[in-house]
Amino acid sequence: MADPPLLEVGRIVRAHGIRGEVVVEAVTNRPERFAAGSELTAAPGNPQGRPHRFVILRSGPHGGPERAGRVSRSRWIVAFEGVLDRTQAESLRGVVLLGEPLPGGDSDPDELWVHELVGAEVFDPSGAVLGRVAAVEANPASDLLVLEEGALVPMVFVVGVAPGRVVIDPPAGLLDL
Repeated sequence: MADPPLLEVGRIVRAHGIRGEVVVEAVTNRPERFAAGSELTAAPGNPQGRPHRFVILRSGPHGGPERAGRVSRSRWIVAFEGVLDRTQAESLRGVVLLGEPLPGGDSDPDELWVHELVGAEVFDPSGAVLGRVAAVEANPASDLLVLEEGALVPMVFVVGVAPGRVVIDPPAGLLDL
């Protein structure tokens, strides 16, 4: 039986300080992903060009206690084993971090995962094909589906998701922009 796919949990955006810490932009609502002892893996295509496993030594929400309760798309300051100085930390900029599914599941049935959306065909409610999802872009108001043709569709207009299929109900003219 194949191992379950790894899930994206964040991306290293920059070095923090001089002792090897990094700032991670989280894309998970599970703070235990960043607990001491947790293991994460660099996604394929990382700057080092090879698989790499990271063990978290310590972490905390970036921005202090007022942000501690805000986990989804939050930033964390993270120290990894073996990353000892700013130069090493800076070399990790852009690395996408993946984690194994957590016991008990990572989500409720209404949550959507980027890896399930990218590559899916996009339809309107009548069944007309509108394109294919190329990426999902974080946006403060609502994450955006980026279609291969370049159109941006706020996630608030997603009305249905099935494997390989996303149904959207956007306002008239949205895809004409």
